[in-house]
Amino acid sequence: MRLSTWPLLLGAAALVAAESADLDEDPVRENTYFNGKKVPPMLELTPDNWEKEYNASKYLIVKHYSPYCPHCIDFAPTFQTLYEFYYTSSPAGQVADFTQFYDFRFADINCVAYNDLCTKHKVSSWPTTIIYEDGEPIVTFKGVKSMSVLSGAVEDALEKAKPGTRPAKIDLPEPGDKSSPKSKAEPADKGAGEAELAPKQNNNPPPPAPAPPPAPNQKPATSAPPEKAEASGSPTYVQIPFNPPVAKFLKTASPHHADGKSVSLTNDNFHRLVTNSFEPWFIKFYAPWCHHCQKMAPNWEQLAKEMEGRLNIGEINCDAERQLCKDHGIRGYPTLMFFRGPEHVEYQGLRGLGDLLSYAEKALELVGGVQDVDAESFKALEEMEEVIFLYFYDHAATTEDMEALERLPINLIGRAKLVKTRDVKLYERFKITTWPRLLVSREGRPTYYTPFGPRDMRDTNQLLNWMRSVWLPMVPELVSTNAREIMDGKIVVLGILNREDQSSFKSAIREMKSAANEWMDKQIQLFQLERQELRDAKQLRIEEAQDRNDERALQRAKNIRIDMNRSDRKEVTFAWVDSAFWQRWIRTTYGIDVKDGDRVVINDEDNRRYWDQTSTGNPIVPSRTSILETLTKVTASPPKLRPKLTIGFLEKIIFDIRTNFRDHPYLSSGCVLGIAFGCLSWFRGRIGIGRRTKGQFKLDDASKELKGPILGASTNGNKVD
Repeated sequence: MRLSTWPLLLGAAALVAAESADLDEDPVRENTYFNGKKVPPMLELTPDNWEKEYNASKYLIVKHYSPYCPHCIDFAPTFQTLYEFYYTSSPAGQVADFTQFYDFRFADINCVAYNDLCTKHKVSSWPTTIIYEDGEPIVTFKGVKSMSVLSGAVEDALEKAKPGTRPAKIDLPEPGDKSSPKSKAEPADKGAGEAELAPKQNNNPPPPAPAPPPAPNQKPATSAPPEKAEASGSPTYVQIPFNPPVAKFLKTASPHHADGKSVSLTNDNFHRLVTNSFEPWFIKFYAPWCHHCQKMAPNWEQLAKEMEGRLNIGEINCDAERQLCKDHGIRGYPTLMFFRGPEHVEYQGLRGLGDLLSYAEKALELVGGVQDVDAESFKALEEMEEVIFLYFYDHAATTEDMEALERLPINLIGRAKLVKTRDVKLYERFKITTWPRLLVSREGRPTYYTPFGPRDMRDTNQLLNWMRSVWLPMVPELVSTNAREIMDGKIVVLGILNREDQSSFKSAIREMKSAANEWMDKQIQLFQLERQELRDAKQLRIEEAQDRNDERALQRAKNIRIDMNRSDRKEVTFAWVDSAFWQRWIRTTYGIDVKDGDRVVINDEDNRRYWDQTSTGNPIVPSRTSILETLTKVTASPPKLRPKLTIGFLEKIIFDIRTNFRDHPYLSSGCVLGIAFGCLSWFRGRIGIGRRTKGQFKLDDASKELKGPILGASTNGNKVD
């Protein structure tokens, strides 16, 4: 069968026409609407049309940007709204087209696609906005600028082009608005006749472009007024709706084996059910002969029943699965671990049913991932949680960022809460200017994690090390599970309080928190003062070298490093202990009878010493003044107050010897060898003296036996002269 030539030609022509139509349409740059008027897409400059458009108008304002630059993305709504506002505006007292009347146009250049063109214009950073007059740049703005700043430069150019045609005051819209403030107020000011004529003047007004929906669990936010931002010097935040990336392993987080029984896990099914499934598992490693395991078994079975349908409960017999237990570093029985995929953490709490249930309930919060909060929900969370880690992210967040974030909460179970946010109100509250960022809020007091680069925000181990150093509350309760963490290596202001007396207890806690806050403020001031003194000393050396024109000394001075290492100074923390529950320990350790009322001791566990009296000899009480006055004298070097010992005199000697060997092993070993050598030399000397004495003639003993003269007596008994 032969095909006719005419149908082929007509089909080819139709295909070419369709392709030309597709090329003419720009799916990204579409018409927008402002004040109900149609606004064409902004002019996009390229190397091909630059010469033509460059000379087509007297004034041209050009935005140089990168589509991947976060600051450019933040700046985009401001520049677009500025363009729409001026394009739809009219000169004062006239009805004329803005572009034709002022010969003023808006344009942009994609510096990633047309880097040579931006380089030709000497653009070295993004965004950069330049106003051209007759092809010559007259105003240049680098970075994100508010609409009021840009409008001021535009108004100067318009007034220069057409003097007397600009209004005395302009009400600018907010970035992203689809109408000017004046247009918003017009319907309320118009009369009935004008209201009736309005539909006739615009029979079918096009609807404004719908705004993208906000992300889940996120309220839409607006940027701060540009005028206020410029006046205060604070950054202007613009909310950009987007769908945040989700960590890959959250898609299979729901439990499938929570049937009310503890699942027996083996090497054959462990990886399939636990590490590869990313389901939440609470697992017990045990041995059948272990007495503690047998005692705990009923609580574990009851835990499985309570968690039915919510959390997977499992157990591993380490006698039968030795290699599996060895791979997870099991050294004692029973050992409890919480798993989510390959990530796991050991449970360190008590083994009662209530303690296990409390831990399991907190672990369940991990199933849905890190919670996203706004300003209102974060404020409510602060009233319930003492320690909250807050992760700030923006539209530039990647899947790798979210996966690194999702690995953190498993280590915080039972200790602190971790949430994330992209609410501009929280940006403003905590003065966030770079993303991602992490801080901890304790009693509303923020402490910031300071990474050296974006890669540090994905280093889970580095993040956890910092989080462990700040995850305790401002004034935590001292219990058996956190005693070592609170006491070791620190000077602890320990309040001995009676929880049963609620009025006195709340007052004492309030005073201790006040003292803790004031002490932290004081330490921050001292740190800043010390750092400034070191910087001033370095600057003096630099200036001295410059005055002498000594290049070597100048280089040495510039290479001086400002070392603020405070490892030689002990950290001061605050805590409280229940006097009724720990009555015996308090009496034997500090010699304090809890019947005497609430007291405070300042404990130095590393040196087995403490202070329980002020400089006047009175007991330290839960008072801000009493605590701070004594603490200042205790932390002096050397302490200005005499301490007491928590151990006996002989125990103290043994403890000091052991401590010296631990802190200074080589010096202590040298001292011991020197003492041993000295003792050995002394004994050898004593033994040698004894041996030489036995074989020698003593003049004293011989003189006692010689009764006559030294030369002897004469034969006739007369003396010899």
